[in-house]
Amino acid sequence: MKDLSNENVIHIKKDGVEYIQFKKLLDYNDKILHAYTIGIEKNYRRLTQSNDEIQKKQTQENYKKLCDVIGIDYKKLVYSNQLHTDKVEDIKDIKDFAQEKKGVDGLCTNKEGITLATVNADCILFFFYDPVKNVIANTHSGWKGTLQRISLKTVQKMQEKYGCNTKDIICCINPSIRKCHFEVEKDVKDLYENEFQDIEDINEIIEEKIPNKKWNIDTVLINKIILNKIGILEENIIDSGICTVCNKEQIHSYRVQKEGYGVETAVIGLKNKN
Repeated sequence: MKDLSNENVIHIKKDGVEYIQFKKLLDYNDKILHAYTIGIEKNYRRLTQSNDEIQKKQTQENYKKLCDVIGIDYKKLVYSNQLHTDKVEDIKDIKDFAQEKKGVDGLCTNKEGITLATVNADCILFFFYDPVKNVIANTHSGWKGTLQRISLKTVQKMQEKYGCNTKDIICCINPSIRKCHFEVEKDVKDLYENEFQDIEDINEIIEEKIPNKKWNIDTVLINKIILNKIGILEENIIDSGICTVCNKEQIHSYRVQKEGYGVETAVIGLKNKN
């Protein structure tokens, strides 16, 4: 399998676990830990999403191994259950072992020791980090989440709860489906055109592929634009540049796998100072 490292990320294989890390976030490795998993032989589907006890046990083992490898306390892991909402929740503490938060697609915290987890199989997963306030966020944004501007709402939550300055926030974009493979029909194309009229050249971002039948949309670029518009510096928006479909042999993709698809996970946590 090919090495997915590039100018923004490094691809690591360690103790049977594969993942990428963002070079920009590694500059703060004394404060935060993070990873996005690589590999289709493992599945990180959340424990409550299956009645299969064997799968639940395997998922738990996969998460525990990942956490051990990158130095995260699995017991302090928080999931979002991702219903394609625009809801972002502030996490103050952990009440349950590997807790799942219902009805949200974004999580943020400033509590040391807590790790935030999201999953994907084409959707965009964002890491946010404010090194000044030492605040993290982890957000899932499928095409519906992008329409609802959940990436922007995550930043607003960080501002509201912790007084973060947009000029300090780093945003990292994990592997996801890209324009080359995100093909939609007219109903979705129309929704995007209506929602993002404030974006200049939106018609170039939504590219007609088959006359009046199919369109390709660059949802990653749309998110970059709306984040930059609210004050996230262009140099602080770091894109992995990795397409899940183009790398289907190494990354789970719903569009490729269809029924029974697996998921990757993105985790980011604040280290304990002690």
